[in-house]
Amino acid sequence: MLLKEVLTKSIQFFKDKKIESARLDAELLISHALKIDRISLYVKYEQPLNEAEVQICREYVRRRSLGESVAYITEEKGFFGEVFKVLPGVLVPRPETEHVVEEVLKFIEKNKIENPRILDLGAGSGCIGLSILKQIPTATLVSVDISKIAIQNIKLNLEKLNLQDRAVVVETSVENIPFEDTVNFGLQAFDCIVSNPPYIDVTDTDVDPHVRKFEPATALFAENKGLLFLQNWSKLCGSSLKKPGIMAFEMGHLQGPIMFDHFESLKLFSEVSVVQDLSGKDRIIVGINK
Repeated sequence: MLLKEVLTKSIQFFKDKKIESARLDAELLISHALKIDRISLYVKYEQPLNEAEVQICREYVRRRSLGESVAYITEEKGFFGEVFKVLPGVLVPRPETEHVVEEVLKFIEKNKIENPRILDLGAGSGCIGLSILKQIPTATLVSVDISKIAIQNIKLNLEKLNLQDRAVVVETSVENIPFEDTVNFGLQAFDCIVSNPPYIDVTDTDVDPHVRKFEPATALFAENKGLLFLQNWSKLCGSSLKKPGIMAFEMGHLQGPIMFDHFESLKLFSEVSVVQDLSGKDRIIVGINK
């Protein structure tokens, strides 16, 4: 079978399955299966594939047709200009999460912070904290997650991005962070505290069924109308923020007013703001301590 046949049939199959990004998904999966880049799909369009190559392409297409994300099938996802390793069992990075990175980078530049220390709570794949490290060569990072698979994932990305010497990975719940460990934590230890915590209400019935099926519930859902970790983590870690310092958390698009009031109530910040995503929805809660 020729490459062009596999590609065109996969695209049409995805369209028949009502997969919106049919062409992109097919290109990503088949290029990954063949270990070539997407452009090479068309350079080698007339190339015949052997039976083993056809079978792995078919398997990837089958998995995608059942709702599994391209990120889990290929075990990688683009984020803030880098390609991150994403293991099944770890939350897939989303484009809107890049706004957390953007807010932190703006703050660091504006305040001319020379050697920023970053704390990433519930770090998952590590994409937020590691993206900041990649942009700021003098930054250092402490990544915290309770999930063993997430810890493994962060370490893989540290190695992939060659950032091992600037990051510490701690396997613990945020509630059990040893703040008495002044080497890694401590009072007023961080210039930036970031997180994409679980913030979907456990009773929310509108969650994409494929997301619910394949992605880790512990990284998605929270009690108290989705506010449990947003509010608890920001309160627990506030004393570790320096002056000047920034706390930036991703949140649900309906949680802006509540989280604004919560950040104000902490009495930690001289400035609190809600940042919207590209679709105009509230997405990031930001507190700045001056």
